[in-house]
Amino acid sequence: MADARLSDTPVELTVTSQEANWRLDAFLVYHFPAYSRSLLRQVITAGGVTVDDKGAKPAYRLKPGQRVRVVLPELPRQCPKPENIPVEVIYEDDWLAVINKPPGMVVHPARGHWSGTLASAIQYLYGGKLSTLGGPNRPGIVHRLDADTSGAILIAKHDLAHGKLAAQFAERTVDKTYLALVSGVPDRDADWIDQPIGVHPRQREKMAIRRFDPEARSAQTLYRVLERFDGFALISAHPKTGRTHQIRVHLAHVGCPVLCDRQYGGRAVLTRGEIRRDPSDETVLLSRQALHAWKLGFTHPGTGQRMEVEAPLPQDIAQVLEELRRYRSLENIQR
Repeated sequence: MADARLSDTPVELTVTSQEANWRLDAFLVYHFPAYSRSLLRQVITAGGVTVDDKGAKPAYRLKPGQRVRVVLPELPRQCPKPENIPVEVIYEDDWLAVINKPPGMVVHPARGHWSGTLASAIQYLYGGKLSTLGGPNRPGIVHRLDADTSGAILIAKHDLAHGKLAAQFAERTVDKTYLALVSGVPDRDADWIDQPIGVHPRQREKMAIRRFDPEARSAQTLYRVLERFDGFALISAHPKTGRTHQIRVHLAHVGCPVLCDRQYGGRAVLTRGEIRRDPSDETVLLSRQALHAWKLGFTHPGTGQRMEVEAPLPQDIAQVLEELRRYRSLENIQR
């Protein structure tokens, strides 16, 4: 919100009987579909929305006849322009597509990232055959991944598909499985992490475990150890909730941060020499967080059938895994 310029003209709406008991943020998304829900929540929190001349929280339940006054930020200067950027399509039909997003690609345009986005790539790939429910800045985009996180991301080809897929995310019926390489080795083969997440008290760009913060939101992640190495591990993570940076915060909390996670792990790169214990080999194998959206399970919006798609590992994580199996295998060390 600090980067968004507010309009000089407020908009005033009256809650109808059909909108009774709606959450305030859902009410605003309905009336202003060009704005994302997360952005509208920020507007509410920043004091840009009043209900009967009083401030309110995003989850506030509205009553018929109430007056909602909104001061909206300007939309981004540009909508995504089609760009011929190759992307790997791992599933596609008339309703949706699943893209294996490469690491380093921003999902949709934002300040400082007006080109080279996934939104621009799919605009070129599919032209106007994308949903519009996310607004002009997010054609076809149903959910998002961090720029440095690779893997499976759903794209809706029309509004009916988008609405049905978005409802599944809201109802938490989408099964998401991530692969992560972590520093350290968990003691347990599997564990359930149930710790609330909120904004870091001093670093606003970060999230943190916030047990006593009333604004923190519940968050649950199940993880399983797939392979153990000397000093590292490969795990699968299954987030039950979808909080910002959830997997990264939860794994750092249990002492096994995602490898090369600058914000929560304290390191920026991994060299080949570190794995091989050869200080002279400074070849960089990994320079982004080793987190990959591996599998997505969801109900097809057209057929009603349950389906699962899997995104192949990107080259950087696959190369690190190969080096770990060769030089940090516990079996090799024990021999």
